[in-house]
Amino acid sequence: MDAVRGVLIDIDGVLTVSWRPLPGAVEALRAVREAGLPVVLVTNTTSRTRASIAAVLAESGFPVTADDILTAPAATAAHLAEHLPGARCALLNSGDIAEDLTGVRVVSEDADVVLVGGAGPEFGYDALNRAFGHLQRGARLIAMHRNLYWRTSDGLQLDSGAFLLGLEAAARTEAEVTGKPSPAFFAAALHRLGVSAGEAVMVGDDVESDVLAAQRAGITGVLVRTGKFQQETLDGASGRPAHVVGSFADVPALLGLAQ
Repeated sequence: MDAVRGVLIDIDGVLTVSWRPLPGAVEALRAVREAGLPVVLVTNTTSRTRASIAAVLAESGFPVTADDILTAPAATAAHLAEHLPGARCALLNSGDIAEDLTGVRVVSEDADVVLVGGAGPEFGYDALNRAFGHLQRGARLIAMHRNLYWRTSDGLQLDSGAFLLGLEAAARTEAEVTGKPSPAFFAAALHRLGVSAGEAVMVGDDVESDVLAAQRAGITGVLVRTGKFQQETLDGASGRPAHVVGSFADVPALLGLAQ
């Protein structure tokens, strides 16, 4: 893979699970860094800000800063600023991400946009029904991602994509997605890397949203068998990853790097 000039890396399920480093991940990221390859961590995580994510990762030994991270909330804020400036947004999310939603106007009534982040205890009947009410009154539906589940130390956990399907069906609308697998999200990540799609690889544990979405954008996809990976999901996927490896610890060797 001599043509690789930059690396996009998912965080949850690739580098960490429940924010604990996966075996060999810290050393592998250091090897990528020491080889001089630019790195952008691309995540649909909506429970923490970029600064908070960077602090947790750095504490575990990962050589990253907030500037190395592109989150779905940050991409959403940029999207709203460009396409819907000043829109009144009803936010449905678990976690405080206000710092990454710079310029986004969050309201509880008369919303122009229903903004769906990551799932958690906040996704109860009352909250979902309020969102449904906004949609019935003409609000647009924007989702930071549509992941159905993610893996924690307690196993697979339901994510907001499962609730999003219900909102779409009930309100007879389709959400606009601003995080992965949105082509705009990958374009923003490539811009940060400073390389073309053909010079980048994307390493993820979600065969559809991480890997195949990246490949549709012209990026080489690398699927890891950690995190949310399930063989049956790979077998039933809409395409085939360019590469499948055991874990992120195997990526330096795939890239031809010394560790």
